[in-house]
Order: sequence, then C-alpha cells, then structure tokens
Amino acid sequence: MSTETDLRRTVRGRVLVPGDDAFEAARLPWNRAVDQTVRAVVEIEDAADAAAVVRYAKLAGLAVAAQPSGHGATTRLDGTILLRTGRLRGVEVRPEQRTARVEAGVQWGELLAAAAKHGLTGLPGSSPVVSVTGYTLGGGLGWFARRHGWAAGAVRAFEVVDADGVEARVTADSDPDLFWALRGGGGDFALVTAMELDLHPAPLLYGGRMLWPAERAPEVLAAFREVTGAAPVELTAWFTMVKFPPMPQVPEPLRGLAAVAVDSTFLGGEEEGRGLLRRFEDIPGVILDTRAPMAPDAVGGICAEPTQPVPGAGRGELLTGLGEDVAGDLLAAVGGIAPLATVQVRHLGGALSGPVAGGGAVAPVAEPYLLGMIGPVMSPEAGRAVAARLTEIARAMAPHTTGRKPFTYLNGGEKAASAFDADTLARLREIKRRRDPAGVLRSNQPVLA
Repeated sequence: MSTETDLRRTVRGRVLVPGDDAFEAARLPWNRAVDQTVRAVVEIEDAADAAAVVRYAKLAGLAVAAQPSGHGATTRLDGTILLRTGRLRGVEVRPEQRTARVEAGVQWGELLAAAAKHGLTGLPGSSPVVSVTGYTLGGGLGWFARRHGWAAGAVRAFEVVDADGVEARVTADSDPDLFWALRGGGGDFALVTAMELDLHPAPLLYGGRMLWPAERAPEVLAAFREVTGAAPVELTAWFTMVKFPPMPQVPEPLRGLAAVAVDSTFLGGEEEGRGLLRRFEDIPGVILDTRAPMAPDAVGGICAEPTQPVPGAGRGELLTGLGEDVAGDLLAAVGGIAPLATVQVRHLGGALSGPVAGGGAVAPVAEPYLLGMIGPVMSPEAGRAVAARLTEIARAMAPHTTGRKPFTYLNGGEKAASAFDADTLARLREIKRRRDPAGVLRSNQPVLA
C-alpha cells in the first residue's frame, strides 16, 4: 500500500505526495534556496494527527520532521515526512499567571499582539513571522535578551509527541532530561505541539532605526562601539550594513541604496533612551530616524525584515570583541557589501552571559558581539557568489571569532557541534540515542550529524 494511502487513513489533515498539484509548493521551506526533497507533506490538524504520523513513520521505518513555515530549513530533512504545523494557531494568555500557551504554528507577531491586550510581552526576535516554537527550541536570541536572557529560559512546559508517537506534557519535574534538551537543543528529541511560557509586564519601550548613507559606516561603527561599551542591559543596539534591493516594494528613497543602520530598543522611557543613543545624533547625513516610544508588539517592524519567503544564504560568527582592530578588519572585509544584502553586528552580554534559569541546553555566551551575514540567492550563479563572499569575510574575521555560534545561526553546511560545548553536546546525543534509537524524529540540525 502506498505512503499516500496509508497516511490519508491515519490523519485528518491534508496529505500531499510527489505528483499532487499542491505538493511542490507545500514542500518548500521559507528559504527558497533550500531544496527539501521530502517523501510527503502532512498538514496536521492537531496533536493527535502528529502522534498518528509519528506512529506510522516508526512502523514504516521513516523519519518525521516538523516545520510551521520552514525557517532554518536544511537539506538534512531529505526523505522525511514533513509535518506542517501551521494550522496549530491557538494562543491562550493567562494574565493572572503572566503566562501563555502557544501552539506550534503560532508566529511571534501573533503572540505579542495577544499578550499586549493584557499589558504583557514575550521575548521576541527581530521577525514577527518566525514561529515561537522553532525560535525558542533553538534558544531564542532577541530584542530583550540582554535583560531577560534566552527565550528558552521562559518555557515552563512543553506539549510533545515522543518518538513512539505518545503525547505527553513535559516539565522540569516530570521529565528533567527532555525538558533540559528542548530548552535550546533544537527539535531533535520530541515533536513539540505547544508550549507554556512566562510573559513579562509590558515595559515602557523606546526604539527604532537610524539610517545613514553607506559612506558613514566608519563613524557609525565607532559610535556603536562607544554606546554598546557602556550600555545598560535594558538597551539593545544592532549595527547593520545593508544594500536595499532595487525592487518596487522598497520605498523610493531607499530603493537600491547602500546604507548603514543602527536598530535599537530600550526598556524604558524616551528621555532616557534618547540620552543613551545621543552619540548617534552627532553623525551627519541621517536619512531616516524612526525612534519613538513604541508598544512591545511593534518591535517586529524595526528591522523591516522580509515577511514573505525569499531565497538566501547566511552565516553567523561570535566575535571576541569589537576593538578598533576588529572594527577596521570588518569594514575592510565587507567593502561595498555586494553581493550580500546585510552584514550585522548584534550586541550581546547582559543576561546572555549567564546560565539559563532552570537549566537548559542553551549555554551562556561569553562573546560580547554576534556577526550575522545574509545574501540573496536568485540564481545558481548568485548562490556561488554569495557563498564565496560569506567565506571570504568569515576568513578575514577569523582572528576575532571563536568558531562557536548560536544554534539558530547555523547554516545548512554546519553541524550542531558548533553550537554547543563538548559536555552539552555529549548529553544531547545521549538523550537522542536513548529516546529515539530508530531516528524517527529529525530536526533541521540533527545533534548526531
């Protein structure tokens, strides 16, 4: 009997296999440059559907991978049954407990909007369309992390389907090993269908983007070094060299422009926030300044990241510092930025440098800055050019990087070992082998790879 027939008898959600009209579109991840050659796509209706697919896969000797929309996808999912969790969109905010329950398809913008109605917020990243679950399983490095730490540290409970297809609720008390692994170790250990996580009182918030022509990059980077060197944990600032695409959806003043930006959030009032960022106001030629008091559910618009799938390639590196020599090497290596779209330096430190409250696989980050690079891949030729440029810049910056990187910054050619120290990786691998000896569950970045 065919995989298609068996699966359609097993689940209530839509099943698609090669040859179906909608299969090609359904198998595509967010990053259109990644070619996922999966065996089938199942758009599950609920946790019971997920459990049924896992039980089927175990009996059939197949593997299952879960994605809401496919952020962070790699070719390591080839041959799997791809579980689309995008229909699991339930959000329940419990204001008295300052917690929320979110299902696996919920995006950050949706959670923040629901929490804001109760004067609460979560720990979001820069994009409103990334899933809360995938982001958090990988640690979750976002706007308020310097003050509140990794998003993984906010999780109170996971609702999962294990490698035997059994549904369970996992807490630090009920299953310490699995709870620890899922807090930053990725999705290789259980299929998460929902999470319960802590929220925070929505603070006064000031932030936005300042933008200058690209030739101001040396002055802006010098100011960025000065501001971040003395920044309180409530202030987060990111330095970005950017080449806006010459596309109609980009506003005319920015279309095709090479520029340099500082994106920031401050957990406090406008007067204090503006004072902490005043050094940037000394730099002439500002094109754009969107800084203003803002609601926490508006942070997803600061960086104006794409909200529709795009093809691209990227790379991340943790920097040991940002002294004059590092800044000089970075500016020299990046040059005119093309063919890349963005080269960004994020200020870390604060709560990120300490252990996760309650324990978790995501480890403290001693490095004070994170370098992230992304380039568009609109053709094979463009892909080769972007890959070469990423490698060239990474080699130039190698004297100032550690080789380690956050889990969600791993690219398709890197392995989970780059995100964890030896002891953490050994524990994750032991949990994987014990919990899923047949390899029924597979994440974008398998810990045994």
